[in-house]
Amino acid sequence: MTPPAHTSPLPPDGALAELAASCAACRRCGLAAGRTHVVVSRGNPRARLMVIGEGPGAQEDASGLPFVGRAGQLLDQMLASVGIDSQRDAYIANVVKCRPPDNRKPTPEEMAACRPWLAKQIELVNPAVILLAGATALEGVLGVKGGITKLRGQWRAGEGEGLEGRWLMPIFHPSYLLRNPSREKESPKWHTWQDLKEVRRRLDGEGRP
Repeated sequence: MTPPAHTSPLPPDGALAELAASCAACRRCGLAAGRTHVVVSRGNPRARLMVIGEGPGAQEDASGLPFVGRAGQLLDQMLASVGIDSQRDAYIANVVKCRPPDNRKPTPEEMAACRPWLAKQIELVNPAVILLAGATALEGVLGVKGGITKLRGQWRAGEGEGLEGRWLMPIFHPSYLLRNPSREKESPKWHTWQDLKEVRRRLDGEGRP
């Protein structure tokens, strides 16, 4: 299969709005019953970088936007530290679009129910690089289970399901970094900064898998 061109054309007129409307009407899993808002995306749909997290928290559920709480603010700051503006240079979404009760991890069934929406987002935005924030994003997108500590910072070439021709990078979730705020060398936050610098280099060079 020919890799996506990643020329960042504007998605077809109304396609993302239609997707958001479909998500708003979705009742594929039990998470729909407890949501305030469906949380689809924020950022630039023409961006070459897509950031995928786990799922909405309380502030995201209230606002309808992903990564707007403390973890989202830290994500924005860390992206900015390597010259990436989260609104201009990134498109941000989650594995699941509705908040799990008490911010628990989404179940495999919930992730599977939401997977078609995420796959359509990836298809429409057509990013060159996908940043997987946390172990749940890694599992939800690539089906890879395991400790994020061992898997973070390792480039993965996308395969199948609309991922072919893209680079994917797992990183620590910002909420984990809030609990581990040290910036000392070899700390989680230090490693994440190194990972984001790699992402910046990849975006600048846009190598192919």
